Amino acid sequence: MKKFLLLPLFLLASFAWAQVSVKNPLTENQKNPLGVDVTPRFSWQLLSEKRNVMQTAYEIRVSDTQAALSKGNVWSSGKINSDQSQYVEYKGAPLQSGKKYFWQVRVWDNNSKPSAWSEPSFWQMGLLNAADWKAKWIQQGFAEDTVNRPSPYFRKTFSTSKKIASATAFITSLGLYEAFINGKRVGDAYLTPGWTSYNKRLQYQMVDVTNLVATGNNAIGVVLGSGWYRGNIGFSGQKNFYGKELALLVQLEIQYADGTKETIVTDESWKSSTGSIVSSEIYHGETIDARKEKTGWNTSSFNDASWQGVKIKTSGTPPLIATYNEPIRKKETFKPIKSFVTPKGEKVLDFGQNLVGWVQVKLSGNAGDKITLYHAEVLDKEGNFYTENLRPAKQKNEYILKGNGEEFFEPHFTFQGFRYIRIEDYKGEIKPENFTAVALYSDMQRTGTFTSSHPLINQLQHNIQWGQRGNFLDVPTDCPQRDERLGWTGDAQAFARTATFNFDVHNFFTKWLKDVEADQIDGSVPFVVPNVLGKGAAGSAGWADAATIIPWNMYLAYGDKRILENQFNSMKAWVGYMERNSAGYLWNKGFHFGDWLYYQLSNDPDGRSAVTDKYLIAQCFFAHSTELVIKTAKVLGKQDDVEKYTALLKNVKDAFIKEYVTANGRPVSSTQTAYVLALNFDMLPENLRTYAAEKLVENIKNYGNHLTTGFLGTPYLCHVLSRFGYDDVAYTLLLQETYPSWLYPVKMGATTIWERWDGIKPDGTFQTAGMNSFNHYAYGAIGDWMYRVATGIDTDEAAPGYKAIVIKPHLDNRLTLASSEYKTGYGVVKSAWKTTDQNIVFDVEVPANTKATVYVPSASANSITESGKPLASVKDISVKGEEPGYVKVEVGSGKYSFVVKK
Repeated sequence: MKKFLLLPLFLLASFAWAQVSVKNPLTENQKNPLGVDVTPRFSWQLLSEKRNVMQTAYEIRVSDTQAALSKGNVWSSGKINSDQSQYVEYKGAPLQSGKKYFWQVRVWDNNSKPSAWSEPSFWQMGLLNAADWKAKWIQQGFAEDTVNRPSPYFRKTFSTSKKIASATAFITSLGLYEAFINGKRVGDAYLTPGWTSYNKRLQYQMVDVTNLVATGNNAIGVVLGSGWYRGNIGFSGQKNFYGKELALLVQLEIQYADGTKETIVTDESWKSSTGSIVSSEIYHGETIDARKEKTGWNTSSFNDASWQGVKIKTSGTPPLIATYNEPIRKKETFKPIKSFVTPKGEKVLDFGQNLVGWVQVKLSGNAGDKITLYHAEVLDKEGNFYTENLRPAKQKNEYILKGNGEEFFEPHFTFQGFRYIRIEDYKGEIKPENFTAVALYSDMQRTGTFTSSHPLINQLQHNIQWGQRGNFLDVPTDCPQRDERLGWTGDAQAFARTATFNFDVHNFFTKWLKDVEADQIDGSVPFVVPNVLGKGAAGSAGWADAATIIPWNMYLAYGDKRILENQFNSMKAWVGYMERNSAGYLWNKGFHFGDWLYYQLSNDPDGRSAVTDKYLIAQCFFAHSTELVIKTAKVLGKQDDVEKYTALLKNVKDAFIKEYVTANGRPVSSTQTAYVLALNFDMLPENLRTYAAEKLVENIKNYGNHLTTGFLGTPYLCHVLSRFGYDDVAYTLLLQETYPSWLYPVKMGATTIWERWDGIKPDGTFQTAGMNSFNHYAYGAIGDWMYRVATGIDTDEAAPGYKAIVIKPHLDNRLTLASSEYKTGYGVVKSAWKTTDQNIVFDVEVPANTKATVYVPSASANSITESGKPLASVKDISVKGEEPGYVKVEVGSGKYSFVVKK
């Protein structure tokens, strides 16, 4: 009898194993987001252990309560025959401001079997209309200390008498804020509301605070900091760029169990005062005097009789928008790996990693005792604390004790870039275990890994990712430590594609690109976005092209057509600016940074410095941006624009050939960057390209197998070499360990990417202190080549977002293995190769609902087995042919293990 009982159980288990399921449901690329102010789109992934699984249909249902999901009382799509599982747009009744909605999806696979419904997910709409805001902007009601500018504190008490079903806070500020309800922090985001072009767009945050609001007496408390709004910003010492006075806007909406509602808002009833944060600046740090702390200031029992009232701000407030991207959160923590005294007698802690964030401190002492922390990235040649490269930025946090047992300190409205801290003014014993470094960055999901058999390459990958962590704080900054920390457009465009592999930057760049458009000046794109440098700081080739390059790269990586729809006018405006400023389609005027930080010598009698004509570079980017507009117009079905810009592109390239190229294909600047840009952007006729590639390789060898490129040539260098058959040279550059190279900083102990190839020179001295960041991600753009060429993971432009995948690894005998995994919107793609004396083992993983063209590194299909079987006998694989060095196959989803006999 037991045997008969086991059979149905076995069949049930087999059915469950074979059944496709739905996982990772997202709304606007987020898990259960709050504050959606666009028509939402739904995405999901299919999970199956079988091969060749495709979605053939889906059904979505949406309700206004979770209990009503089975009815789909807001919208039911019905069964839709489609393989689309990314960005499926809601098409139901109009959505209501502030309302929460629930949704589920189920799918049918190519065996006509439906999945179970996905787990219930939800999203909550933001405030969709200006009239939905009942709150008033408030400001402190007391005269400010205009020298130190202490943080203003605000509070409001209120009472509730009913059972609370839900409570939602909508908060923003001019300046930075931290909010509390009944003494508990609202949310886990930092440096809110983030940084946008404040005079045109200001984000608000929407937070579920149901667990913070109590029946009975309650209090809201909010403290503000100067932040980007009015603190020092830019490298000219300017303050008050967006305004002089901070302001606060809060709207708390309470839903009671009986169906009634109540709204608590900022208005004339609030009170204001100062507290323990006596000064705060992003560049210079924060001073906290615990003796001035008003204990319990954010609770209902606090006596605020001595507090002042508030002022109402009635003008000069920007349009409000929901928060699109992931907020800045606390991430990794580090304990000191070493405590030491420098030759100068400085007390220093080493956290082992150059990071961005701050240091938490536990300490005891008497009232009035102080500890001062200075922050630095490196030590000098003698082992002393080095801060000269910070320029005027102080990077200093001061804590003054109140003398009440063990005290805990951390900053609120600043951040530092550092590996080391110097401790001054503290009278007590310095205990390393009482210091913790906390990394802060936008809470992007980590999506990519790359490993190899070469330890230095692995450290390079580590450095690339930590450079991205440290500089993706709501905007893509150039550096996180000196008096700059700005959204430099050139750095961002150079690194954007690499960024998509390391982390999910879909929403991050979607938000920032809106500021790019907002800050454009007659089509010209500023050097930095948000633009705090002024109208004249705009229009440099390779920098302004962020307006075209980044949207296209985001489309390739994520397959999100809406990004192109949103940015198309911005893209055209930039190309239009170049066209208007050209003569005979030749753009040869205006200021340009050129190939920034290219290889150069201070004593250069024979012209070895790799100087590339700036207008040659400009013409190349003019063509490239024009081509990206053509591609975008094709995607969007704008045929008139396709024809218009196709004609423009021909004229731009013809002008380039006439002005900058000899009859034999030699550019007027015979630098690596000149050849790389001409080849990568197809500026040369096909009959001249082979010669140009040969001259590029010759140039590399003339420099002892070293690169000489700067910010604009470096991202494309190895790609061009591989495209024209010089993988060996590309690998030689990647593996080069002496200056200038990617591995030279690694050999010098770097834990992030440097701004300069030789930030620390071989003799241990530094490059010029005026511009020498040790956390500057631009040169980390080699990561794109490591993912897309070394391990070969790429997307087909015809089906972007890795709906159709191309996997074509490029092997080199100096590595015995290389492996990448990448989390696409559909699931994990993997490419891993390993060589032995006898075989090449090549493992591939393809997510469900996608297909892949895989190039197996073998001269013949007869030399290949898959999962132990001859390739020709594997029914799940279609062999499409052979080409030099590869056998081309097509596969569906699943895991594959190819073995190639050498």
